[in-house]
Amino acid sequence: KSPDLMSSLMDKAGELGLLGTAVPEEYGGFGMSFNTSMLVAEATGAGNSFSVALSAHTGIGTLPILYYGNEDQKAQYLPKLASGEWKAAYCLTEPDSGSDANSGKTKAILSEDGKSYILNGQKMWITNGGFADVFIVFAKIDEGGKTDKNLTAFIVEKTYGGITMNEPEHKMGIKGSDTRQIFFNDCHVPVENMLSDRGNGFKIAVNILNIGRIKLAVAAVGGAKQVTTQAIQYANERKQFGIAISTFGAIKHKLGEMAVKLYASESASYRAGQNIDDAITDLKEKGLSDAEAKLKALEQFAIECAMMKVHGSEVLDYVVDEGVQIYGGMGYSADAPMDRAYRDARINRIFEGTNEINRMLTVDMLLKRAMKGEIDLMGPAMAVGKEIMSIPDFSLTEDETPFAAEKKVIKNLKKAALMVAGAAVQKFMMKLSDEQEILMNVADMAIELYAAESAILRTEKLIGIRGEAACALQKDLAMCYLHEAVEKVNAAGKASIMGFAEGDELRVMLMGLKRFTKIEPFNTKNARRRIADAMIVENKYVF
Repeated sequence: KSPDLMSSLMDKAGELGLLGTAVPEEYGGFGMSFNTSMLVAEATGAGNSFSVALSAHTGIGTLPILYYGNEDQKAQYLPKLASGEWKAAYCLTEPDSGSDANSGKTKAILSEDGKSYILNGQKMWITNGGFADVFIVFAKIDEGGKTDKNLTAFIVEKTYGGITMNEPEHKMGIKGSDTRQIFFNDCHVPVENMLSDRGNGFKIAVNILNIGRIKLAVAAVGGAKQVTTQAIQYANERKQFGIAISTFGAIKHKLGEMAVKLYASESASYRAGQNIDDAITDLKEKGLSDAEAKLKALEQFAIECAMMKVHGSEVLDYVVDEGVQIYGGMGYSADAPMDRAYRDARINRIFEGTNEINRMLTVDMLLKRAMKGEIDLMGPAMAVGKEIMSIPDFSLTEDETPFAAEKKVIKNLKKAALMVAGAAVQKFMMKLSDEQEILMNVADMAIELYAAESAILRTEKLIGIRGEAACALQKDLAMCYLHEAVEKVNAAGKASIMGFAEGDELRVMLMGLKRFTKIEPFNTKNARRRIADAMIVENKYVF
């Protein structure tokens, strides 16, 4: 729990180069691709509190300067952050502004000589707060008693003075992460330490959180892989009724299901990561600077970042919960590893924007893009509406290529989501934001079909490389996930439709939903057993 321990671990991470993967070479980093920095987040994701400290430093602590800093700021701060000589923290949340980040009350007033901004305010839940040398602080500029509507970001060094902090918070989990309340009392920040433009802070916060979200998703994948391996090893060691519990169907079901969810989450996270990398390359070829290209690419895939944050954190929670169950009584003991994994996992559904906020953001961003004409949602939604009234096409696909039938299922799941979203938009118009339950149902439909599609596409790619015989288990993983996704899309769709439709409209939409959530039967029990057996033999997660 000692902040000194975490600070020394961060020094070691700096020596190993783990703090500079995303920092360009001219500032002492490695300048690696986005998916490479995702791999680092995944590999360290099994490191409990260390993973949180590392992510806060390399992500929300360093990236605002990398993406929004001017040349002087980058040259001054990035080399020290990349080497770990200086540690970073990010000060956004306040006692009264959590999810509503832009409502913060911390103020910045220009000094009489015009050389510095004087900061006053309180921040809370600040990761790395106790040992950070640099803080990215969000405040509202107050001029002549009139306060700006939007936040402005500042780079604040610990040595500026006027900074005090509470003792570390006592938390349910991630106890090794140094989390504090920080107070700014007449803290003088040089005017040249304003980050980007005045009033641009909220935009910086939103864009930096996008990156944090998808990195959190892969960190959760890393944690889930470790817990799955520990559960397999325990199931192989633990004997009941004279045999290892790993031989029991109920335990195989659990292990198989852990792998199925994990495989889908990993597939979808790296798919989004590769999309971001491809977009960065494309934008740079069009003449954008490195920082501009990265920001724009991340903005383009902000929806996927929000979806994956939800999916990854919920998969990890499922995995640690089943991990405790497989360990049985030992799972509840603080001497076995599941106790810590279970408690540490729980924060992931809260920070980087709660999963509720991220679900609503997913739909909100989609609808905003549709309004701007960037994507056509209503056209396909209307087409689906017409299709419901026509005679259904029950023919099985004639296409013989691998996954042709499954891709048709995915296409239908998209139609189901479009049908529900389109009808909800028509019903509520501008009042849709008040219907949070319906927004969350629609988000669940989108998240599930995205994860299922990603698992199918990854498996298809693997078959292309290794051949079908070598990928039989990956096919099992993808098929199991797809079958579950169909059930979940159906359930979320039903809950949504029954929340706003009635009479004939209700009947027609439920009929449409039934039509769009059809799938050929598949023996998921045997598939899960095959998946579990492969891991049991190797005594670890093998996919």
